[in-house]
Amino acid sequence: MSPKAFLLAAAALSVPALAAPPKAPSAAAEGQVLDLSKQVIALRSVRGEGNKTADVARAYKAALLQAGWAESDFEIVPVDDTAYFIATWRGSDPKLKPIVISGHMDVVEAKPADWERDPFIPVVENGLLYGRGASDQKVSQVLAMVALMELRKSGFKPKRTIVIAFSGDEETTMKTSRILAERFAGAEMMLNTDGIGGTYDDATGKPLYWTWQGAEKTYLDVKLEVTNPGGHSSAPRPENAITQLATALQRIGNYTLKAEQSPLTKAYFEKAAQFESDPKIAAAMRAFAVNPADEAALAVLRASPSHVGKVGTTCVPTMVSGGHAENALPQRATANVNCRIFPGHGREEIIAELARVANVPEVKFSDFTGGDSTESPASPMRADFIGAVEKAMKLARPGVPVFPAQSSGATDAMWYRAKGVPSYTVSPLFIKDSDSYSHGLNERIPLSGIRPGLVYYFSLLPDLAK
Repeated sequence: MSPKAFLLAAAALSVPALAAPPKAPSAAAEGQVLDLSKQVIALRSVRGEGNKTADVARAYKAALLQAGWAESDFEIVPVDDTAYFIATWRGSDPKLKPIVISGHMDVVEAKPADWERDPFIPVVENGLLYGRGASDQKVSQVLAMVALMELRKSGFKPKRTIVIAFSGDEETTMKTSRILAERFAGAEMMLNTDGIGGTYDDATGKPLYWTWQGAEKTYLDVKLEVTNPGGHSSAPRPENAITQLATALQRIGNYTLKAEQSPLTKAYFEKAAQFESDPKIAAAMRAFAVNPADEAALAVLRASPSHVGKVGTTCVPTMVSGGHAENALPQRATANVNCRIFPGHGREEIIAELARVANVPEVKFSDFTGGDSTESPASPMRADFIGAVEKAMKLARPGVPVFPAQSSGATDAMWYRAKGVPSYTVSPLFIKDSDSYSHGLNERIPLSGIRPGLVYYFSLLPDLAK
């Protein structure tokens, strides 16, 4: 061998080959998802006295340290009675924007006296893991984290930096959610582990379809208030705060805001119609996808609790209060109208529309939402993301239809979208509608989703980070 050939061969041997991501999870990895999920479900990460959200973060740090992360890769930052968690896996190309994997470590309150099992003692029964946070959303975030650990152990090295950024108060004030979104406002995209994307057939238990979320509606509370001098109830006056407020509420209650459609929701109705068991609703979904002004289709969809929130902005009275004594004319009457706003509209725009509909000058309208919500546009339907997510689900659940969806709720994703970061909810977990009890009693998640969930992330994360 010539000296030059020898040197080239030696150089090739000294450079490690680019490791391929694992294609199938080990039994140990599957076991770690369950064990770590049970560990953090047992930690009562609820706002208020005794909040253990920081302990959840420390449990995650300990697991990641064992998988190759360094002490300098972590931040656990206290905020009020909670904390947020950051773990950074630095990519090989610092010029590339990072990928953020988002989730929330906090859970809603759960009272043991109301449950069949203690909500903070995780229990596995009949293939289901029970406990507060099982479906919303500790198992989901653990699944993504363990996938990252396995990728790192396999020798995979991302070009893009991958940041785990878990908030600590998504279920309440979202203060840490806003901090994290501001911190990573320059990210390439955010992948949200919150929610459950897949639906099992209730009768057969087989996967029906899986959705990724690319948009969510804006939360709005509108306060309606009427004040009046009042007086003795034996001497009624034409101006009565309660009747004036009631007139406004009745008009708002009878009013329907304009139906709307986006490319994302159009794709949802086109695809989801084939899984609707009611032929009348399925036909309405197809008709609405073709023409969002189809009044016959809208009448059917608006009569369905499962679909009314998907066809446009909704506003509904939720609270009312008035008067100060049984024998006095009311000096004050107030009400709350809760709206879920279709992306593309501002809160002030909707408030102004409600005031025009009510047409009672004495009623004062104001935004009562506070800082817990923000307006956010729909994320772009990026070809690179859609291609990666469809490929990953095909590997994890061959033959299962994949299509986009829009949430009527609220997640950390809205804060990132408001900063211009494309954000997508990507949890690969599946559940039956009859097992869906997020925020409710006896919350649970099927363990059958762990193995395919890891397969999914072994494909998705390398594709988006390389």
